[in-house]
Amino acid sequence: MFTKSSWKHLRIPFSFFLLPIFLFATAISPAFKGFNWLMAFLSLHLFLYPSSNSYNSYFDKDESSIGGLKNPPKVSKDLYSLSMLFFGIALVMGIILSWQYMSMLLIYGLVSMAYSHPSIRLKKYPFLSWLTAGLFQGYFTFAMAYAGINGRGWGVFLEENVGLPGLLTTLMLLGSYPLTQIYQHEEDRGRGDITLSLKLGVMGTFSFSGVWFIFSGAAFWIYFQRMGNEMVGWVFLGVMLPVVLYFFLWFLFVKKDPEKYVCYEWAMGMNTISALFLNGFFLYYTWISHSS
Repeated sequence: MFTKSSWKHLRIPFSFFLLPIFLFATAISPAFKGFNWLMAFLSLHLFLYPSSNSYNSYFDKDESSIGGLKNPPKVSKDLYSLSMLFFGIALVMGIILSWQYMSMLLIYGLVSMAYSHPSIRLKKYPFLSWLTAGLFQGYFTFAMAYAGINGRGWGVFLEENVGLPGLLTTLMLLGSYPLTQIYQHEEDRGRGDITLSLKLGVMGTFSFSGVWFIFSGAAFWIYFQRMGNEMVGWVFLGVMLPVVLYFFLWFLFVKKDPEKYVCYEWAMGMNTISALFLNGFFLYYTWISHSS
């Protein structure tokens, strides 16, 4: 029914890179039901994110590398229908938990559509798209995951215990997001999408992201100290050390030969090492939080 290329454009494995946010929400959750956790996890990582990925692919029609696909296949007409099918399944799974959680999934999906759809296309506005991605993939997703896991509603967005860690995820994404665009300058320029990374330039992107990484790292440490988990804060900084080393190594290579090292492989390497260590850390934090 659906072409093989369309299934590839869902980029389901790419959800792994957004998993740290869900695990962070799990870590700070009080006692919760396994059913809620599983439904929230599947609705986000197996259906909502792939729907967003494929919707983006349908309108971008990229010919060069994109996140999760080094050589993206040509977009087929059925990709739009597959994207909507996965979006619909996510909403159905959401309503099983609560109408409020479902409405959060709906809003996230609509914002991601506005990011790519040619009639709005937030992607072509550098700072607006940067802030939108940071807020919705960070704070909004964190609160949404928390609401789904714990059977809560929109009130969680106003709770300090949810808002503070949610904003921390936004700070981290504000640093990492421009790096995901750094190897796509030529194609983005050709489509008229003036992304933040394109506006900053290659070296400007590294400098910009580096400042945000320092800021978010300090904010995470202060958060854990404030929560009475200073040791966890030090563990977090230790876990992030390999990520920082990779970032500086990549920067040095790019400074020496940008044409060779501003590429999909190095950008995905940055995503991969960040996700591996952050997922490991938040699994550890979940264990610490729920074993006491």
